[in-house]
Amino acid sequence: MNVLIVSFFYAPEIGAAPSRIYSMAKGIQSHGHKVEVLTCMPNYPKGRIFEKYRGCLSRHEEMNDIKVHRYWTYATLSKNPIRRILSMFSFAFMLWCFAIHFLRIRHYDRVIIQSPPLPVGMSALLLFKCLYHRQTIVNISDLWPISAVELGALREGSAIHKLLLWMERFIYKHADAIQGQSQEILDHVLSFYPEKRTFLYRNLQLPVKTGPVAEHKQHPVFRIIYAGLLGVAQDVLSIVEQIDFKALGTELHIFGGGIQLEQIEAYIKNHDTGIFYHGFLEKAEMIKELQGYDASIVPLTVQITGAVPSKIFDLMSVGVPILLCGSGEAAAIVRDYGIGLVSAPQDIDALRENIQKMAKMTSDEQAAIKQKCIDASKQDFSFENQMNRYSKWFSGN
Repeated sequence: MNVLIVSFFYAPEIGAAPSRIYSMAKGIQSHGHKVEVLTCMPNYPKGRIFEKYRGCLSRHEEMNDIKVHRYWTYATLSKNPIRRILSMFSFAFMLWCFAIHFLRIRHYDRVIIQSPPLPVGMSALLLFKCLYHRQTIVNISDLWPISAVELGALREGSAIHKLLLWMERFIYKHADAIQGQSQEILDHVLSFYPEKRTFLYRNLQLPVKTGPVAEHKQHPVFRIIYAGLLGVAQDVLSIVEQIDFKALGTELHIFGGGIQLEQIEAYIKNHDTGIFYHGFLEKAEMIKELQGYDASIVPLTVQITGAVPSKIFDLMSVGVPILLCGSGEAAAIVRDYGIGLVSAPQDIDALRENIQKMAKMTSDEQAAIKQKCIDASKQDFSFENQMNRYSKWFSGN
């Protein structure tokens, strides 16, 4: 079967979004399908097109046995919503350049379209479903525009909100099937189109070979890690500014980048509160690095409908207990599987108490949580098990 994945993000970009699309591509490929990817020039998380990709409108290459078709996009990390919307629409327009490859397109048996961004999702549906009549599956990782309103990035009832709502309904209606990263997402889609074929596709990552997970060893100082996007939705800056980790007898080690990075670095430079910033690591290196920590903070600033941070699944696989600042489906997973402690979004006092509580646990108690993480990752949240189920559903469309 010939498969095309359309995504705004893809390797060699760093972060959860490009990583999960790459994992999906390799997982589908491992089940005997031929996979290609249509994406934009890599620019995330720095908001600038990577050096070797600059100065061209398109580029076609092969990465790890997968053909990748790239087109120019307006790259930005600006907080200005107009600029961010321009970035989305620029690629939504540019992907139509791919329409000239009509013979290639007609050979695709399935087209998987990543959403959000909604303009890209709608544009891809118009091209591949409406124009070329390909079988399309939409992969929904976040519920836009609901998420944008909940994060305060978009005013409900505004003209752009109404436009995005229309795009959202268009995508649900015209897709042949929907796969979503949480049950909340699927329930939302089915509330409009109850007959739509759906699949719960968790944002699980392709396993990285790092050897056996190390046995639990209690460190002299309780070491906490945050690895990921330093953006508004996570608001790591508030945690950095309001919790004195050194006073709690703990340390916080930060990896990643985003719009809050400069403020975080400035605060760390001027305050000795047991917080350290280490830059970026490649995926395989990051997985190895995680094993040296006692816990990880997974923060959300507000309850985002349908959101289940993929970090939860990454941490499970290497046995790192979770300090979740969140609610909804993500909180239910952490509590039900006993893989960490939960505080409400932006409840810094409750997070501080959970840090103290976990840091004061005995070595055996910490080891028990670590084992629960590993057990969950091998059973209900196994990438291989999910891909086996997904392949059967996927082939049946």
